[in-house]
Amino acid sequence: MAFSMLQLFLLGALGPRLLADLDVSATVLGLTTTVGFGTAALLSPVGGRIVDQTGPRRSLVVLLLVASLALALIGTAPGPALLLGAVALGGVPQALANPATNKAILAAVAPERRGTVTGAKQSGVQLGAFAAGLPLAALAAGLGWRAAVWTAAGAALVTAALAHRALPADPPRTDRPAPALGPPRGMTAWLCVYSLFLGAGIASVNTYLALYGARALDLGATVAAALVAVLGITGIAGRVGWSRAARPGRAERLPALLACGALVAACLLAAARWAGPLVWVGAAAVGVFAVSANAVSMVLVMQRTAPGRAGQDSALVAAGFFAGFALGPPCFAPLAEAGRYGTGWLLVAAEFAVAGAVAYAWFRRDARGSGA
Repeated sequence: MAFSMLQLFLLGALGPRLLADLDVSATVLGLTTTVGFGTAALLSPVGGRIVDQTGPRRSLVVLLLVASLALALIGTAPGPALLLGAVALGGVPQALANPATNKAILAAVAPERRGTVTGAKQSGVQLGAFAAGLPLAALAAGLGWRAAVWTAAGAALVTAALAHRALPADPPRTDRPAPALGPPRGMTAWLCVYSLFLGAGIASVNTYLALYGARALDLGATVAAALVAVLGITGIAGRVGWSRAARPGRAERLPALLACGALVAACLLAAARWAGPLVWVGAAAVGVFAVSANAVSMVLVMQRTAPGRAGQDSALVAAGFFAGFALGPPCFAPLAEAGRYGTGWLLVAAEFAVAGAVAYAWFRRDARGSGA
């Protein structure tokens, strides 16, 4: 899970260095997120079907190999064209990550422990944010951003070999057709819409937080990158804690609650323009609330999905999340170009507010017994 999105955390954390070295604009930086997650959103439904048919170990090894290749290509990019192409390739591991890991948990973990284990594995994404924002950013300060990206590519390759040795073998591949791919329904449909707006807000934070710190708050490139590390650390703690709390009967209430906390976090980022230390509080709150909400969504999918649909339903919810990631930064980019970061964070707050309204509407419908 950490490697599935590491490239995008690296691009966000190293954004000030990339803009200077590759002579790209803040809009192009946002476009990298759009391309990566747009590709992931398009491939996710197919990725779910592939995982359901081939098994999680094969899928996870492929995920890590492709992630390594994408990172290596980013490290060699002379300009925006190859950079965007490499980011598009990185959409493949993103599309496979949630269905493959959820399928592995369903196969190997007892039902009473699945919430805790899901939170731990979802926190791997934030481990990637921490790695990008602290050790890899520090390496970039000493050896250059390309060395940091190549180091990440090598680590992904080593992890692929370890995964092949450590994971239990997949069952034999089946030739029987997978369940028909259709639009999301019931709870899955609600979570798709919720994840769309949630992802739009989180993507803007991931992409522009370090740039905000460097350009608007004068933190310096290395200190600004540490904001992404704070986001990663608190996201790890939040995903583990909230997923453990997401027991049946309680989990349904959490998406709306977490979206409300995310709204407050975005407002704190906006207020940091006048009270600088609030940016650290806002970054931490985004991790605790916004980032954690996606883990709770995955717990709900595994608690309530129909037999044989775990891969596909996970992929459909992930597709909504990835689509939000693709749409959020282009909406924020013009505001970043104009230096209007405060307005941008209020836009993020509005996206989180819509996510909260969707989650609350689904909860009320489900409580009346008419939801799926």
